[in-house]
Amino acid sequence: MQTYGRQPIVLESGKGSLVYDIEGREYVDCVAGIAVNNIGHCHPRLTEALQEQAEKLIHVSNLYYTQPQAELAEQLVNVTGMDRVFFCNSGTEAVESAMKLARATTKKTDFIAVEHSFHGRTMGALSLTYKDMYRAPFKPLVQEEKFVSFNDAQAIADAITPNTAAVIVEPIQGEGGINVPSQDYLKEVRKICDENEVLLIFDEVQTGFGRTGAWFCKEHFGVEPDIMTMAKAIGGGFPMGAIAAREGISFNRGEHAATFGGGPLACAAALASIDVIREENLVQRSKEMGEYFRSELSKISADGFVEVRGKGLMIGVQFDRKCADLVDYGRKNGVLLNCTSETVLRIAPPLVITKEQIDRVVGVLEQA
Repeated sequence: MQTYGRQPIVLESGKGSLVYDIEGREYVDCVAGIAVNNIGHCHPRLTEALQEQAEKLIHVSNLYYTQPQAELAEQLVNVTGMDRVFFCNSGTEAVESAMKLARATTKKTDFIAVEHSFHGRTMGALSLTYKDMYRAPFKPLVQEEKFVSFNDAQAIADAITPNTAAVIVEPIQGEGGINVPSQDYLKEVRKICDENEVLLIFDEVQTGFGRTGAWFCKEHFGVEPDIMTMAKAIGGGFPMGAIAAREGISFNRGEHAATFGGGPLACAAALASIDVIREENLVQRSKEMGEYFRSELSKISADGFVEVRGKGLMIGVQFDRKCADLVDYGRKNGVLLNCTSETVLRIAPPLVITKEQIDRVVGVLEQA
């Protein structure tokens, strides 16, 4: 079904931060599968882990234990600082799981989301996704619209009712335009949720696993949620999702399930990806390369160029006009870019990108 607006190239292979099309042309990939390929394309540790696991066990369902799943649960508890995890298959499914868990825990039904949010395209997650073009064809959704201004804690306080189960927010908005809140915003939201006995959900689907120069974006703001969602980079490119929750918040037996959730292949991929992030110090590399990238982008002087923002290698370049033409120019000159929120170039390369590759990207953008 023709649901995607695709670029007119056919990609065939990739290594690190580079990808190649079927005609042999090379591109610096600043999309990374939409913030998925954090450890780079086809990292040997990942491909070896998948090959080894595929020779042993691919799928058995969650009627049984497997060693990769148990090991990954322990690893995720360690890197998230949370207490329990539930495995699923994608970001939108992680948000659905978080919504169900919040309802089951609080016995309340309503959620507060923020303007310019993006949480997924299934019916529950779509209810919390701001852009009307995504929601309009599928109404009625799980709940009526309840969006408040981003970076405005008081707006959340004013929107809470006795039936509010949770507030959900991306610590840095991705699809909304790489919007970074003030340093105190999330702390204020945490306080408001505590005072009103409302759960706080962080959607870290796009911001997780080193993308922002921290394991998870919540670390930049010193705030712990009650529930957090993960996906995208968790499996190094292999499809997977998960939620983590603090102690005292958990599904009871039979309340939720996922046939493929936490399967052996996905868990083997995630374990390998986490090992690579640690061993190659990619969290710190994301911080350093992100600072360099933003610094070099900020030197560009051009009409319509408004600002550069973000953390780590989650970067937004704001223009005062639509920027789809820059995506086309980049592709024709060996750089893959993505335009989000119409006027923002989203730059989210693999965390293994080099300074030389960054210079190449900046040069192409300067020409554009």
